[in-house]
Amino acid sequence: MDLGLAGRRALVTGAGKGIGRGTVKALHAAGVQVVALSRTRADLDSLVVECPGVEPVCVDLGDWDATERALGSVGPVDLLVNNAAVALLQPFLEVTKEACDTSFDVNLRAVIQVSQIVARGLIARGAPGAIVNISSQASQRAITNHSVYCSTKGAMDMLTRVMALELGPHKIRVNAVNPTVVMTPMAQANWSDPQKAKAMLDRIPLGRFAEVENVVDVILFLLSDRSSMTTASTVPVDGGFLAT
Repeated sequence: MDLGLAGRRALVTGAGKGIGRGTVKALHAAGVQVVALSRTRADLDSLVVECPGVEPVCVDLGDWDATERALGSVGPVDLLVNNAAVALLQPFLEVTKEACDTSFDVNLRAVIQVSQIVARGLIARGAPGAIVNISSQASQRAITNHSVYCSTKGAMDMLTRVMALELGPHKIRVNAVNPTVVMTPMAQANWSDPQKAKAMLDRIPLGRFAEVENVVDVILFLLSDRSSMTTASTVPVDGGFLAT
């Protein structure tokens, strides 16, 4: 299926690894001009070698002022994927201020900031656009030791709906993708315990975790005009987890 994305310009955050990197590669292959944002210069350097023409932006999204400077001259963006996130896992009674601040700064506040920059540009140009926020099944189900992470993703789902409500009149669609555990470096670190992994897998009817491409396929669909009547949605890519 031709998604008709060629010739557009996209910004992808958290582009150095995992879902973000997979999204950049897929968009690049589809003829999209991609701005790839990551806090890790080495990841961006290797990505540019792999996908010539990708525009790298190295910044820590937890730093509001640095992000504003880095994206101040980013130019016109038609498509945005808010993928950058951290997962700092602690038992509820041991949650620290630092974990709260870092998690909400990157997982939620940065989404607001980057989306504002992109949406203001689209509105100024009178151009339609699409934003996809990478949420999680953890937005809708409680998971042990994930109190802060679950909270940031629950907030992201509601933010997605409010953004869709307010940006819809400007022809900007906003949706979220809610994956199960995806086999990225971050997930492999957090789900390496076989007992912990089995407890989650037993709740997934398809009996497996997701691969990066499973999520990327949905992201590209939501960015494309093939989903032109879809906004304010939270789309599970969870093998049926949320049905259990």
